[in-house]
Amino acid sequence: MADIKSIPPVPQARRVPIIIDANISRVILRPYIPPTTDRIYRIADRVLNLDETRAKQLLDSIMHDFSHRHRYFREALKRNFDLVSQHLPDNKQLSEEMKYLIGSYFTAEYSVEAAALFNPSIVSVPNLENDSEDSTRFIMSFRAVGEGHISSIEFRSGIIDSNNDIYFDAQSQYVRTPRIHTDLSYDRELFRLKLKDMGAGSKVLNWLLGDLPEQFTFSALEQKISNHYTGSYIRSQDREEATEMAMWLSRSNYEVKFRRDHQISERVIFPVSESEKAGIEDARFVRFVEDDGTIIYYATYTAYNGETILPQLIETSDFITFKISTLNGKQAHGKGMALFPRKINGKFVMLSRQDGENNAIMFSENVHFWKESTIIQTPMFPYEFFQIGNGGSPIETPEGWLVITHGVGPLRTYSLSITLLNLDDPTKVMSRIDEPILVPNQNDREGYVPNVVYSCGSMIVNDQLVIAYASADQRCGIAILNVPELMARLRYNRVNGKTL
Repeated sequence: MADIKSIPPVPQARRVPIIIDANISRVILRPYIPPTTDRIYRIADRVLNLDETRAKQLLDSIMHDFSHRHRYFREALKRNFDLVSQHLPDNKQLSEEMKYLIGSYFTAEYSVEAAALFNPSIVSVPNLENDSEDSTRFIMSFRAVGEGHISSIEFRSGIIDSNNDIYFDAQSQYVRTPRIHTDLSYDRELFRLKLKDMGAGSKVLNWLLGDLPEQFTFSALEQKISNHYTGSYIRSQDREEATEMAMWLSRSNYEVKFRRDHQISERVIFPVSESEKAGIEDARFVRFVEDDGTIIYYATYTAYNGETILPQLIETSDFITFKISTLNGKQAHGKGMALFPRKINGKFVMLSRQDGENNAIMFSENVHFWKESTIIQTPMFPYEFFQIGNGGSPIETPEGWLVITHGVGPLRTYSLSITLLNLDDPTKVMSRIDEPILVPNQNDREGYVPNVVYSCGSMIVNDQLVIAYASADQRCGIAILNVPELMARLRYNRVNGKTL
């Protein structure tokens, strides 16, 4: 039996005295459009019947009260006017001012953090010109929740210096949603594979996609469908189902782009597609290195439409343009999918939890398709008896893949711990920390969801594991853990066979 003095202690993460709280003053502008064209017409008609003086006074008041709260305020009002303009009387030549005024009635402010700010991930990004050479620049993402429990993705940035001190960049007073590119170019073969995975047959796929180019646009697909091809050898029901699936798929795969002059803290990815209308949840960002050394940032997240969930994928190289796409395959369901930061033996690798209880792993030759999974971890210790899950993408170390895990214990208490997977075969669990490294403290008892510490991503800087975590699903912080001490305990547990 080992001398108790020789047993490396279970390391405990140290909380950095930085709290990132929700800020209710951070508001975006959203369309606020009634469901019927008759009501749109009546609202606009009332505005149009105002005399010129009253209309000017009203617009001046709106500009005085709201324009300082938003960048490009007039542009947003005009954009929402354009959304309803086809329903307005066409016998009047409207001035720009009248368009702004009408647009204001179809616009609403939305506080993206009104309820909570939580579930952060963190990735390293290239340093800026003025950053110290020995510092590490990072971007953190957050799940922001506002009115109606609608979740979106927000960002902050900062640096970690050589002393492991953490500094966040100043937060902008503005928040801005991106432009949506609805005419995104689609890869025909990938589109075909996704429709096939959804149940479309070969004949109807040939009818729908056969004469489209290898890269086609949403407009081209709409045009193809609107041509009303009879496809005499295709059943009308099959045509209708394939058309409906194709339109749903195309609208669930889109691209958003921010202005380059928007600070990272201004950028908000708000739900766009039907599949995510009730929220974008728990994005797990990872700095992915392609085989040729190219860096791309992926994020897996859970799209929620109010009834069902759907895993989705974000892809960006600059945090300005974001490509959103569906994940498909038999095992592309459930929450908590976390992509490894590189391929292993020529395949993409993903952690997942399909059954709501156990940690699984998946391999695929295509990042969009996930067909098989294998359970690699089941609840073992009291703090995770209810369920276990990952806390973000694995981190590569010389000794193995370091995985933050979360466990749910009594009174729905969420705690964090560590698992080490084999570098070449991550289906093999090499070691585990048998106690939590971060548990809810007294401050974590109160919040949106009490008794929770949770993470969607971490990274290693200067021999320190930097853990971005959420507290009570209400606010966020950062905890630090010494990697050599962590590895010493993992080696001890492995040698003594305590966790395998």
